[in-house]
Amino acid sequence: MNRSTVSCLKTLVVALHFLCWLCGAFVVAFGEFQMIHSKFASLVTTFWPVYPANTLVVTGAIVTCVCYLGVLGGMKENRCMLITFFVLLFILMLVELAMACVFLVYSREIDTYFERDLMGSLEIYRDSSPEGNKTIKDDFDAVQYLFRCCGVHGVADWEGKVPISCCTKDPCNTPNQPNWEEGCLEKLRDWFARNYLSTGAGVVTMFIIQFVCLSVTIPLFCHFSRQGLGYQ
Repeated sequence: MNRSTVSCLKTLVVALHFLCWLCGAFVVAFGEFQMIHSKFASLVTTFWPVYPANTLVVTGAIVTCVCYLGVLGGMKENRCMLITFFVLLFILMLVELAMACVFLVYSREIDTYFERDLMGSLEIYRDSSPEGNKTIKDDFDAVQYLFRCCGVHGVADWEGKVPISCCTKDPCNTPNQPNWEEGCLEKLRDWFARNYLSTGAGVVTMFIIQFVCLSVTIPLFCHFSRQGLGYQ
């Protein structure tokens, strides 16, 4: 194997590690975007730790750190750093596969938590003072405005204390304001289920990319090490 071929293959190893790093960076950015633009987390608190945006940010941050080690090890041709990278990435891939399974399961079990959490949030909103529990009020108002719904099962859930976010058209903020009749339970549950499915699919995609990278780079790494072509 001539010097130029060896150099190209080593560049390929670094490029594949950098691709893994880009995947992690993209996942972090997408998770941050979801956290900024999704105002629903405070309404459904039972499974907050596996809320898609939080999981994306944590997973992406770990992937970027691990893959940075791989990029650096490839550039420096450092055997110890690359072996550490391969072991950590393999463990991370197993975790990602488990996470994907969790998301797919949660997308089906979501009914168990949704109605109870939403009714609890609605009762807090309904019984609060005008200045109390601003986060829940803002989130519930955002849901009702975005999905064009009112209450959990319908406008009757508000027991006469219907917020202006339920209003369909002017005049609003009056005793007889026109309100959306459909409840938010089904619409918000479907939105969360789609998020869990898409997040699970994203994690599986990242797993496949990482698997391809490992499948290509590990044999090259072993070959170079046996031939004494770097990676000391």
